Amino acid sequence: MRETMAEELPEKSNFSEWYNEILKLTEIIDVRYPVKGLYTWFPFGLKIRNLVYDRLKELHNERGHDEVKFPLLIPKKRLMKEADHIASFEDEVFWVERAGKNKLEEPLALRPTSETAMYPIFNKWIRSHTDLPFKSYQVVNTFRYETKHTRPLIREREINSFKEAHTVHEDAKGAEKQIDEAIEIYKKFFDELCVPYLITKRPKWDKFPGAEYTIAFDTMMPDGKALQIGTIHNLGTNFSETFNISFENQKGKQEDAHQCCYGISARCIASLVSVHGDDTGLILPPKFAPIQVVIVPILFSDSDKDKIMGECKRIKDKLKDKDIRTKIDDSEERPGEKFYKWERKGIPLRIEIGPNDIKEDSMTLVRRDTNEKNQLGLDASATDIKEIFEEIKNSLKEKARQKMNSEIIKPKEIEDCKKAIKNNKLVKINWCGEKECGKEIEEQLKADILGSEISTEPKGKCIKCSKKAKNSAYIAKTY
Repeated sequence: MRETMAEELPEKSNFSEWYNEILKLTEIIDVRYPVKGLYTWFPFGLKIRNLVYDRLKELHNERGHDEVKFPLLIPKKRLMKEADHIASFEDEVFWVERAGKNKLEEPLALRPTSETAMYPIFNKWIRSHTDLPFKSYQVVNTFRYETKHTRPLIREREINSFKEAHTVHEDAKGAEKQIDEAIEIYKKFFDELCVPYLITKRPKWDKFPGAEYTIAFDTMMPDGKALQIGTIHNLGTNFSETFNISFENQKGKQEDAHQCCYGISARCIASLVSVHGDDTGLILPPKFAPIQVVIVPILFSDSDKDKIMGECKRIKDKLKDKDIRTKIDDSEERPGEKFYKWERKGIPLRIEIGPNDIKEDSMTLVRRDTNEKNQLGLDASATDIKEIFEEIKNSLKEKARQKMNSEIIKPKEIEDCKKAIKNNKLVKINWCGEKECGKEIEEQLKADILGSEISTEPKGKCIKCSKKAKNSAYIAKTY
């Protein structure tokens, strides 16, 4: 794929084409696998993915979650046991019905979601109140026969890198506390990705099947559509009653457990790419860049080569000793070609060292996020570089936050909502919370109610029916 680096990247204003091309040209995802909706990770893309998911795992581990791994195949009887849950995606299930030439006695489903695989085992693991709270997670791929327009990392038939956490609690209070903790985990995660988000409570008709309610994280993509990047579900006792997940309480009586689940897929990578990238290519927050610093030697003559390369190696070794992922580009390409290549890859910081830098005991630093050039002494420490990383992170986070906030429109009339949605804006309205009214709003605007803000109390009347508003709701086009 090295020859693709010379290809032109479309302007980001043409987002659909830009997105597909940036995944290819920066070697994140290869779309040429011969099954629609299934994609292959390039090595560079997988390194980004692993850095992101390693951090996501850390955040769960820090809060007392244990990693587990459950099988891919689910027997049909078990999958169908929770009828309300399966009904919403029954038509999307992939079935395995043969093993070689032999027909299976019972069809096996490729995991569309994991509740029916995991919870019958939870029934065996959890016996007493001393086993609670039980907090687990796994990172797996799930499969659904997506019938809408497929798009890598956004809408797939093999849903990549699905991190799903499943927790079990003694009572409703414990489950609610876990919901709050899940929100905090996700806030910290997306803050570190520098991806802005809305946190809303989904409408009842759009909650996770079998859940009491659903909390969602959404971000706005460059084409004006909202992308759901994380969900959190309070399951109450709905699944524990079905799968007999009960425990002996402190008084010796059996009780049904309360449960929560929450998930993030590779859409988090899609948001990382899309929110920060520009017409040149990727822009990666330093924490999640496979290469954080690239050193480019500027060589004009053989007489300078040994001294310059020696200095480049010394700086590389010093940074690597402090766990800064550093590479020297000693290829035969011209400096301008090297600059272009690493800018497209989104490498946060470039260091240039040439004959004049050696004479002046300095090096040139170029930030990918701003293209700003600065001089720093050759004796600069790894701490100096990490301080620049922190500045890059804060700058990316604030720029993305301001951009999303600038897209929020608060119309007073439905007709104004229509204009805003047509112009790819995120609309915020007062809403009575009633399903009938909400559905009429969605139909009129040809957009979706993402959900209601979970931390505000609206004032005024519903934009549709003029009843007292119970929610401040967000509306946008979605994928």
